[in-house]
Amino acid sequence: MIRFIVSRVLQGIVVIFAVITITFALSKMAPGGSVRTERSISKEAQKAQDEYYGRDKPWIVQLGLQFKHYATLDLPESEHYKGRGVDEIIASGFPVSATVGGAALLIALAIGVPLGAMAALRPNSFEDRASTLAATIGICAPSMVLGPLLAKLFGLNLRWFNASGWFDTADWVLPAFTLGIIYSGYIARLTRGSLRETLAQEFIRTARAKGAGETSVVFLHALKLASLPVINFLGPAAAGLLTGSFIVETVFQLPGLGQFFVSAAINKDLPLAIGLSTFFAALIVSFNLLVDILQAILNPRIRLHA
Repeated sequence: MIRFIVSRVLQGIVVIFAVITITFALSKMAPGGSVRTERSISKEAQKAQDEYYGRDKPWIVQLGLQFKHYATLDLPESEHYKGRGVDEIIASGFPVSATVGGAALLIALAIGVPLGAMAALRPNSFEDRASTLAATIGICAPSMVLGPLLAKLFGLNLRWFNASGWFDTADWVLPAFTLGIIYSGYIARLTRGSLRETLAQEFIRTARAKGAGETSVVFLHALKLASLPVINFLGPAAAGLLTGSFIVETVFQLPGLGQFFVSAAINKDLPLAIGLSTFFAALIVSFNLLVDILQAILNPRIRLHA
């Protein structure tokens, strides 16, 4: 287990530096720049800015400086948000995105797992068709449509929550339900398919032949194994939810990481773009490692090899 974890951590470091390299290269290929898009700037000021951010150096030297920043955890300053470091921006936006994303993940599991399990236990029944239809609607419903509908119904019409902004302790509810409903459709489909396949396996028939009750068969035997595809899906899904959804955060005007992703792209803010991409990559690597460990715990037949 220790060899596996060390190996995956080293592989994750390689992935993170690859993300830095790709993001840097793509940003350099894009036309314009954060300073050059300003309306009025003298050549002297532009030269000073280039020297300060290292843009006057060769590309390979600039890339080496980026590697140094993240190897030493000394993140650079944003080019657009003057005076604010990339780490400061991430620290300010991540709690909002994590609150909404964490709640959305719990909502998705609370809706998706029971819905998928009910469909799997009653194949080709009304419950199965209704659950499948609900999951399909959840998957197909775009957040840019579902979010405004929830905001209008529960925010403007019923006035149970704020339609936008981050002012009250309950402002996470509508954006979290918007994301949770969408992801619950994927989880329901995965749970249904995996549980139906597991219930048809030999060890389930053996457990029933030995007199085990249906509740024991489903919850102690089948659901444990059937949860593996769901857990595998939750790795990258959790990372995406915790770093914020661009559309949902824009719809509900949340001060999360989503707005900074968009701002970094529009303003060609290279340090911020690399910082956010690296942070997102680090979360994916971490959650995928956690998923692998959980799968090995739930299914002893899975062996972790470095």
